Amino acid sequence: MTRRNFLWMVPAVASARPAASERLTLPVRRVVDARARVPPERLRYFWGSVWPEAFRTFQKGGIHLETEDAPGEVKRSAADRPIFVGLRRGALNLVLTDYIPMFWDRGRSLAGVTTVYDGYHLSMVAMLYAHGNQAPYLSTNTCVHELLHALLQDILVAHPRWYEVGEREFRADWYATQLWLFGDGAAVRNSARQYLQRLGKPAG
Repeated sequence: MTRRNFLWMVPAVASARPAASERLTLPVRRVVDARARVPPERLRYFWGSVWPEAFRTFQKGGIHLETEDAPGEVKRSAADRPIFVGLRRGALNLVLTDYIPMFWDRGRSLAGVTTVYDGYHLSMVAMLYAHGNQAPYLSTNTCVHELLHALLQDILVAHPRWYEVGEREFRADWYATQLWLFGDGAAVRNSARQYLQRLGKPAG
């Protein structure tokens, strides 16, 4: 495909919006870690750019993030195993902190991690490293990328094989790009319906 044809496709595909009956609502419990130390400029960048962009990206694909804000914190145990305060079952908990605990990060300076932890569905985003859309298929919005790991049901497989981890990272960026550039959320919505049933919430 030539660059000219690609640029022509963007507005054409993006103009196709899902019908109201196809739209889904995802319950997101947004918890800001009271212990996080994030410089003011990074907070402004996250709340002024990263999060609004994520919200709009999902909206374009027919997925509404129904957010509720709740107080909470991330405590560390002696082994650096995180102890979360403020999570809720029946929602995808989005925990916003300064950095990912070493329990998961292992010195890699991760921008986010999504998993099932003690029975809670959890996406954790490090605001120090979070970013917006940068490069299609390679570097997409951190919040979109992490929430997609839940909607695509990656977190429901406890012990993926080593090669599956890389595949899932690429797949998340692929679908994030479809949402970002084309507003194409059909495949994500299909998977999200199944995910919401597992989450214990109605699909629409």
